[in-house]
Amino acid sequence: METSRIAVTGASGLIGAALVRSLRADGHEVVRLVRHAAGAGDEVEWDPLRQYVDVAGLVGCDAVVHLAGAGVGDRRWTQAYRKEIRDSRVLGTTAIAEAVASLDTPPRVLISGSAVGFYGDTGDRPVDEDAPPGDGFLPGVCVEWEEAAAPAQEAGIRTVLARTGLVVARHGGAWGRMFPLFRAGLGGRLGSGCQYWSFIALHDEVAALRHLLDTESLSGPVNLTAPEPVTNREVTQAMARVLRRPALFAVPTPALRLALGEMASDVLTSQRALPHACWSRASRSRSPGSTTRSARHCGSGRG
Repeated sequence: METSRIAVTGASGLIGAALVRSLRADGHEVVRLVRHAAGAGDEVEWDPLRQYVDVAGLVGCDAVVHLAGAGVGDRRWTQAYRKEIRDSRVLGTTAIAEAVASLDTPPRVLISGSAVGFYGDTGDRPVDEDAPPGDGFLPGVCVEWEEAAAPAQEAGIRTVLARTGLVVARHGGAWGRMFPLFRAGLGGRLGSGCQYWSFIALHDEVAALRHLLDTESLSGPVNLTAPEPVTNREVTQAMARVLRRPALFAVPTPALRLALGEMASDVLTSQRALPHACWSRASRSRSPGSTTRSARHCGSGRG
């Protein structure tokens, strides 16, 4: 992509911060949407819950990447936090989609964040972007989240729904939360360990988002995951091997549900999502092991 002006929400988050660094390193002008009065020259004020965007700050943007949303694993899922998870995504996306659609010269592309949580629990069954949504809280949020981007689509803006898997990063993300436990020798599988986790390395996530920005033929839902999902058991074994620590402990399902409440379902759910819509250099994360082998080892139990 030629040097462009690109707006990013969630620019201080794990993925957003890495994307901003990558874009700026290649000479792109990045505008960060912030939830306070704009101070720095690269800031534009917005308030997702009030559905307010300083539209003037988006004038001249060639693309908008919308990644903001309350962290699913940041807190226990009380009723209030469930509402925050939903509202931060649905209301925020509505605000961004309506803002870009209102511009006299809208951006040529809106990349709107989503998640493989859209598919719910798929067990051993692989799913791609054509699969229907699953049942439960997170799939329901993902459906509303994606539907909220409709104003941009209706305005003729190429709109991509980036369904991201579990992000692998040294600091932050799903894997980052597990490293301290393994370093302390307390790591182990969660539940049965047979649940599939669709993952993507942080650098591949950034490369995939940049590929979506560049590729005019891509629109609609796109899974941003490695080509071979792995089981929680495989993740446990790989992490123990890399960190040279034992993986002796297993957290039983009842204990997880007691500790995490409804959020435990996100840890125990099996999602075997495949990136069929966008097979590119950005999707070539390597699997720590063979999913076929692990499926035979685990059987059909889900714990």
